[in-house]
Amino acid sequence: MKYEMLYVLDTALSDEAKEAEVAKYENTVKAMGGSVVSIDKWGVKKLAYPINYKTDGYYVVMTFESEGAVVAELNRLAGISGDMLRCIVTKVK
Repeated sequence: MKYEMLYVLDTALSDEAKEAEVAKYENTVKAMGGSVVSIDKWGVKKLAYPINYKTDGYYVVMTFESEGAVVAELNRLAGISGDMLRCIVTKVK
């Protein structure tokens, strides 16, 4: 199946830390037998509403193909990450 993961990182992170977060999710997909189609870094944008008293975030969209277990693992990793403000994974037709 093909999926898209949109996530918003804290802008207080250094550029190296942002790249490490992006690589973490990409490597998770690859390690579990999936393939990353594309990673689109939108950069810093204003949030629609404050999250944890922050008004802007670093947006990234990752398109990948994998099994459903990978989605569950990505959601688990995003949930325990202190640097992630929001995350959503959707199935692409």
